[in-house]
Amino acid sequence: MTDMRAVSQSLSPGGDRDSGTYWYEGEPADRRVRSKAVLEALRVYRAAELAMRRRTRESMSMGENELLVLRYLLREPGRRVRPGELTRYLGLSTASTTAILDRLERSGHITRTANPDDRRSIFIQATDRAHAEVRQTLGNMHDRMLSAVIDMSAEESAVVVDFLHRMSDAVDGVAVDAGSAAAP
Repeated sequence: MTDMRAVSQSLSPGGDRDSGTYWYEGEPADRRVRSKAVLEALRVYRAAELAMRRRTRESMSMGENELLVLRYLLREPGRRVRPGELTRYLGLSTASTTAILDRLERSGHITRTANPDDRRSIFIQATDRAHAEVRQTLGNMHDRMLSAVIDMSAEESAVVVDFLHRMSDAVDGVAVDAGSAAAP
């Protein structure tokens, strides 16, 4: 695991190992150092999260999309979810979603039930087994994550939430920007 404090210290004022300005040209040195420290901390967190997701997939013998379906279903356990909703959520074809649901049903993680109001449609629901397995696999991690943020003040929480929304907006625009950058 990477020690976030070590990363932050190495990028703090006076500890800037790389004085190059590849991505940060034109920015004052103190602002560049702060920006690099925040972005590096975010990269380290993202790497840790990706590693955790890989370990979770391996532990539960599932792919990323299977885990996404379970997470979606477990957010609101009593909610009636149709396969088309999952197709839109995953951004996959209907056939791919059906294959994922088939695997999850065979493994005992979901059930398909007929819609009592429309026999042509079904609802997907996570099973008690899925609930138990997710809690067993991810419970300790969620407890540690909650303990990392539970004592944040309202102001600190607002700053972090705002930052994460801005970063989400920034990376959501990447595909759009990439197309325009490729033009001569």
